[in-house]
Amino acid sequence: MKYKTPLTPGKILKRYKRFLADVRLESGEVITAHTPNTGSMKTCWEPEWDVLLSYHDSPTRKLKYGLEMTNNGDTWINVNTSMTNKIALEALKNKKIKELAQYEYFKPEVKIGQSRIDILAFNGPDENPKNATEKCYIEVKNVTLLGEDKTALFPDAVSTRGQKHLRELISIKESGHESAMLYVVNREDTACFAPAREIDPEYAALLIEAEKSGVQILPYRCTLNESEVKIDQSLPYKLI
Repeated sequence: MKYKTPLTPGKILKRYKRFLADVRLESGEVITAHTPNTGSMKTCWEPEWDVLLSYHDSPTRKLKYGLEMTNNGDTWINVNTSMTNKIALEALKNKKIKELAQYEYFKPEVKIGQSRIDILAFNGPDENPKNATEKCYIEVKNVTLLGEDKTALFPDAVSTRGQKHLRELISIKESGHESAMLYVVNREDTACFAPAREIDPEYAALLIEAEKSGVQILPYRCTLNESEVKIDQSLPYKLI
């Protein structure tokens, strides 16, 4: 997914109150940027790391800059979690997720029961999901936590919401439809994926249960540069 306008470089000084970061621009000016990330951002920033910012010249916006990416010296890291579903949807449409390449149509934010699933992939005579002959419900997660041995980990904090999503995918599979858990790894210094068992053991246990139930576990790593983030290749995973 390409950025619509060039990003502004800087150095991050601190992150605080979850949604704020102080950044020093190349001019020397220190600005406060919006941080569109609800997670802990552990392993995603340290003082004086290079960052890239988007600029939003809107009269209704209090903070003109938004934090998009950080750089640890080895890789850019996409910390804007609002981009993740868009990156996933683009990859699905471009047949980059080989396990789901058989689907022709994709609809984001689909309601099922009392919940919403990130993306519905389906086949049928037209783009109306009501006429679908095949369906796969896909939940998407942003992964940026780096563990030992180049392992990408999820979640970076206890995630009751993530646990709920796994239970929903298991239920969908048991009802007769396909379901998949797509992990978008938004950094390049990774070689495999695993659940962060020490952080959220319940999530790790549910992921094992999901795999046994037939839910597809799909970790995919992105390539990132100053102008684009896109899903590039699948990663092996280990659940135990």
